[in-house]
Amino acid sequence: MSRCSPAPRLCDLGEDHVVAELTRNLPFSKGKVRVGPGDDCAVIGRARDERWTLLKTDAVVEGVHFSKDEDLRRVGWKALCRTISDFAAMGGVPEHALVTVAARAEMEFARLKDFYAGLRKAARRFEVGIVGGETSRSLDSFFCSIAMTGWVERKRCVTRSGGIAGDAVYVTGRLGGSFLSGRHLDFLPRLAEARWLVTEFRLHAMMDLSDGLGADLPRLAKASGCGFEIWEDRLPLSAGCTSAQALAHGEDFELLFTLPARVSSRLEAAWRERFPRLPLTQIGVLIPRAKIRKNQPNPVNRGFDHFA
Repeated sequence: MSRCSPAPRLCDLGEDHVVAELTRNLPFSKGKVRVGPGDDCAVIGRARDERWTLLKTDAVVEGVHFSKDEDLRRVGWKALCRTISDFAAMGGVPEHALVTVAARAEMEFARLKDFYAGLRKAARRFEVGIVGGETSRSLDSFFCSIAMTGWVERKRCVTRSGGIAGDAVYVTGRLGGSFLSGRHLDFLPRLAEARWLVTEFRLHAMMDLSDGLGADLPRLAKASGCGFEIWEDRLPLSAGCTSAQALAHGEDFELLFTLPARVSSRLEAAWRERFPRLPLTQIGVLIPRAKIRKNQPNPVNRGFDHFA
């Protein structure tokens, strides 16, 4: 007599598997969708268009992305800047946002106003128009979702899937300790840096680091059909952090990108001149997938997983 196995739970599957299954075979107009689910933004446009439209939605949830007693002005800043960071990852420009919030009826109105003050501050800083949204009642945690539109020039659009074996792998800034230090509430999305990069260089692949290098680099390499080698001794660490924390902590919102190794020297020299206060570090290389078993990439600590 056989026993039925229990139905798999989200925590049994993990975030990447859940997302892959949910987005499989979603209906969309293939004629205009350049990039669908699986990248930092969706990309819409005809092949001949000079500019393509970018679409993105992101959320912050009390108890997951910020603590219950946090200053909601800082949370409002983070909510908008998380989404802006995804536009940076595509080399694009954000334009308009819709804001959906769900709050307990017992929440003090002054705290909700503080949240919107943070939203307005970020919107002014990065020239994003907040053009509408929705409010709803929550029975438990405070929640906000940001839906945003923008654009990128067709020739400057960068995805996760364009990496090529032999590419140099770079990160901006320093990694680790963002949540523990509170930096995740005050970070600056690398919008100006990304626009400069896609203007001055031909990047092959790019994404932002939200779930940690240990989760996001394997995603970029897999999307590009490559393996990777990571040089842990070269990771740019935040003060007081170990390489393991830099790999696993997440919430850094730095840029992770690849480009031909032959231009590394020119990139680094130009970067130092343009952004002298922000580190840029080569942390590894992409390798052919066929070499993964023979030359297994260094093990990395897995980053954040919503369902782990």
